[in-house]
Amino acid sequence: MAVAALLRRRVLSSPHAVSSCRNEIYPVREHDFGLSIGASCIFWRGYHNSGKFDLTDMTHPHMWYPKAREKKRNVYLHVGPTNSGKTYNALKRLEASSSGVYCGPLRLLAREVAQRLNKINVPCNLITGQERDEIEGAKHTSVTVEMADVTTEYQCAVIDEIQMVGCKSRGFSFTRALLGLCSDELHVCGDPAAVPLIQRILEATGDLVTVRYYERLSPLVPLKSPLGSFSNIKAGDCLVTFSRRGIYTLKKRIEMEGKHLCSVVYGSLPPETRTKQATMFNDDTSDLNVLVASDAIGMGLNLNISRIIFSTMMKYDGFNFRELTVSEIKQIAGRAGRYGSKFPVGEVTCLDAEDLPLLHSSLKSPSPIIERAGLFPTFDLLALYSRLHGTDFFHPILERFLEKAKLSPDYFIAECEDMLKVAAIVDDLPLGLYDKYLFCISPVDMRDDISVQGLFAENYARKGIVRLKEIFTPGTLQVPKTHNQLKELESVHKVDRRISGKVRMAATRTKKVFAWSTKAASKI
Repeated sequence: MAVAALLRRRVLSSPHAVSSCRNEIYPVREHDFGLSIGASCIFWRGYHNSGKFDLTDMTHPHMWYPKAREKKRNVYLHVGPTNSGKTYNALKRLEASSSGVYCGPLRLLAREVAQRLNKINVPCNLITGQERDEIEGAKHTSVTVEMADVTTEYQCAVIDEIQMVGCKSRGFSFTRALLGLCSDELHVCGDPAAVPLIQRILEATGDLVTVRYYERLSPLVPLKSPLGSFSNIKAGDCLVTFSRRGIYTLKKRIEMEGKHLCSVVYGSLPPETRTKQATMFNDDTSDLNVLVASDAIGMGLNLNISRIIFSTMMKYDGFNFRELTVSEIKQIAGRAGRYGSKFPVGEVTCLDAEDLPLLHSSLKSPSPIIERAGLFPTFDLLALYSRLHGTDFFHPILERFLEKAKLSPDYFIAECEDMLKVAAIVDDLPLGLYDKYLFCISPVDMRDDISVQGLFAENYARKGIVRLKEIFTPGTLQVPKTHNQLKELESVHKVDRRISGKVRMAATRTKKVFAWSTKAASKI
């Protein structure tokens, strides 16, 4: 069923909607709270002397994580430009710890770290929204930041790309990890632009904060001339654009010159396909010696790039087409000339001469200081709010809570439009409040009907799992020959991996989709 039809079914004026009231102040009694939220409320009661508190008061989010507050954490901020060794040094501490967790912004990064630790005989689990690979006896785990466990104690924790704390849609997950990870040492890596905000946020936690600044290890040279003709492409080049269609269009143009074959890397490719494409580009014996990629490469992927070439300086951010920010330009450009690779000096330019002024000015400018961090209410808060309003319908609870939420100047509420759409859909299914909450905070493209149908199929509500054969008719999938067919295949794979939750259960069907996706990446 299409998203619009499902949304129309949701009647917000139903008797289940939260009734209007002038405030959200409630008396607190110990038996009002379930076991999962009792500990957090002890903290809240400490600063509400009247025995009452405002459920929508989110001005003290560090108090949501009592286990972390029991520790006086040693927090190390590793900050500097790309290719400066900041994440490398943080990971060395993780390797040497008796237990730990790495929290990254991308599945591919989480996988790289897990592989790195397992390779040096430090058993490490891999847990993302689409994958779960658990190693017997492992005391280390590599996760995408949304999957960070704030209930387990670690000796060491690493949060990568902390500047994403200011991201409208995902920033709240980085805030949650920053405030909630229960570790003796917390190593936070990213852009210096995040330092003042992180220091302010952590003043309330009592943690000991040390800032370590890094300089770039290899030169990055902005070129004065654009690429010009596609015949000027050379081995080690990476062309950057911001859509699937743009990536495959550039790939086709480069290969038509007859000199090079291209690997492709972008966000919606299945993780195995991205890994294989990146590996082939890095392999000196491979024929794929040019890379065409999205800004997915800007998040620390280890790629042997000689020259970054921006095909455009415009990007669609889900709302509007806009110019790339200073931070985005520096993040992407900095992937050229990786330290220790066969390209010790990185170069960066544009396809068109008219884009060079923005590129050059951005590389000379510091990234704008990040003023606020994303925030989203925990399940415990929303569960209590739901209980006191007497409803398990999640959409009106979430909408009302967000409308009334009170924040300190250091925080903003995460972009919730898609979450509210998801909430409207899941309220029509026989799911518990916790499942509804998890669906709402899980990344999903609401414009992708295949994802929505798979994610919210009633089969999940009945069985707790949606199988691939329930999303499409077996035997109908074929190697894609068009962009739309490829998008559909990627959607099927994404739903299969997200809903199954267990890689081994999906191994056979995923292997086939992965093979088709890899083949498509070289054919389209």
